[in-house]
Amino acid sequence: MASLKDLRARIGSVKSTRKITSAMKMVAAAKLRRAQTRAEAARPYAAAMRRMLAELGAGTRGQSGLPTLLAGTGNDRVHLLIPITSDRGLAGGFNANVNRKTRDLIGQLQAEGKTVRLLPVGRKGGDYLMREFSDLILDKIHGSGGKEIPFSAAAELGERIAAMAEKGEFDVCTLVYNRFQNVMSQTPTTMQLIPLALPANDVAASADAPVYEFEPGEEELLSSLLPRNLQVQIYATLLESAAGEQGARMTAMDNATRNAGKAIDRLTLKYNRTRQTNITNELIEIISGAQAL
Repeated sequence: MASLKDLRARIGSVKSTRKITSAMKMVAAAKLRRAQTRAEAARPYAAAMRRMLAELGAGTRGQSGLPTLLAGTGNDRVHLLIPITSDRGLAGGFNANVNRKTRDLIGQLQAEGKTVRLLPVGRKGGDYLMREFSDLILDKIHGSGGKEIPFSAAAELGERIAAMAEKGEFDVCTLVYNRFQNVMSQTPTTMQLIPLALPANDVAASADAPVYEFEPGEEELLSSLLPRNLQVQIYATLLESAAGEQGARMTAMDNATRNAGKAIDRLTLKYNRTRQTNITNELIEIISGAQAL
């Protein structure tokens, strides 16, 4: 049986932990509000870019010599996967979900005879993939470290991917990330960047949209908009992931705080019972000694 001193030490330790998790929950809640606002603000712009490219792409369908960022290389052999995770942990299953989806996607592609290359963003995903698939990793890119994400970070990554695409270093490029639904839900999602894959609702919208005559022509607009779209879609996914990270961390720290409270209650009850037992035993010894006299 644990002594009263040991129980007091354990109660004090758990109380200290509860203070830390409670503080982390409040910090995550404050960051979540800003991250959620930025993610939701980016969604309409990213969707509008997809719709515009759907309309432009419809005018070039069937043509040869289309930009690589639009039509790809025409092959489906080499797949570049870009999993987006956080640099920090203590966020529940946030990073594990992306890592699991990436691992499953790697297995699926390799089973089909495809070559897989990895360019992970975020330390948690990079460290995991380095342990499991070190031979597939081209490079590891650190995330924002919990700070607000500048557009320049997405622009730099977009330029790097575009350069790799023009050199023919891959045929298909796919993002793997957590899409922010709400505080309790972040859904592991994939988005194909190259060749440009338009969601079904965007394709339907472009089919029903009025016919426009573009000036300059579609090809000139595509050459200008495709690199920009690549950066915008990457930025939107980074913002989604950042909001999801803070939501997951707030939920995890809330659960940890409540569990710490329950542990304190159990330890306090055990402490009181042990103390009561010790007092009872001492009284019995005193009474027994008095009777012996």
